Amino acid sequence: MDPHRVRGDGRCCNLTESTEIRLALSTGLGPTATGQADHQEPTVVIEASHGWRELGLSELWSHRELMFFFVWRDLKVRYRQTAFGAAWAVMQPVLLMIVFSVSVGRISGVGPKNLPYPLFAFAGLVPWTLFASSLTSASNSLVSSEAIITKVYFPRLLLPFAAVGSFIIDFLVAMVVLLVLMLYYGTVPTIAVVWLPLFTLFALVTALGVGTWLAAINVRYRDVKYVVPFLVQTWMFASPVIYVSTLIPDNWRWLYALNPMTGVLDGFRWALIGGSRPDSLILVSAAASVLVFTSSLVYFKHTEQTFADVI
Repeated sequence: MDPHRVRGDGRCCNLTESTEIRLALSTGLGPTATGQADHQEPTVVIEASHGWRELGLSELWSHRELMFFFVWRDLKVRYRQTAFGAAWAVMQPVLLMIVFSVSVGRISGVGPKNLPYPLFAFAGLVPWTLFASSLTSASNSLVSSEAIITKVYFPRLLLPFAAVGSFIIDFLVAMVVLLVLMLYYGTVPTIAVVWLPLFTLFALVTALGVGTWLAAINVRYRDVKYVVPFLVQTWMFASPVIYVSTLIPDNWRWLYALNPMTGVLDGFRWALIGGSRPDSLILVSAAASVLVFTSSLVYFKHTEQTFADVI
């Protein structure tokens, strides 16, 4: 059995699953002359956690107010002393849309025939920007909070979760611009728009999974900060951000669907601006997203006990 670690400050010392530590907290003045306690002594039982409890998700919920504080801190730091402020959340995808429309959009077959290419590109860039920005920030979340980690105990998972959560505001601002662009081109969402929150959640789960993996690795190997920009750039061209996924040959579609962002982008566009309905391979993308997220939690909890010493 794997050892579990528990300490009085919430961190850990070696324990096995069968171990129980019973702490008697006296509320009286101690035993009387007859050896009997004047008051009943409450007992606190600290046991090894199992299953999902071992991943620390319940601890995250109990510290949710601290996570909101970290989200607010990241937002303030990101736009401090900037001339445009939150407008940068819109400027990046808008400028990329213009560049891709001028260069890639003129190539026949890259975009759908029934949609204007600028709208198609921007509808892909909005969820992609949410994913890419969240992943980059989450991968650096532990190293950038070195001073806090080495001095105070709190669930370390709060940091990558808060880093991802801080970009939801940027995403909502960009969504407003996307809705204005839809009105300009006369595109009205269908009933499929009810699926939009689910595909947005998949984008966040994928960013959390990959970002948490990289954050834990970054504590020991600082090469991660050099790898992440290249990873994000390569991943964008390996995802249907600026081209339709139907360009991929049918016999390679199942492998292409292992990229979680394939299902996210195809589903996001279908739910908001129409187009072809995602096929069953979207389930492959969803399964890959959940697998990456779950494995990242397991690895993070396995290495968390060494963060304060190594960072």
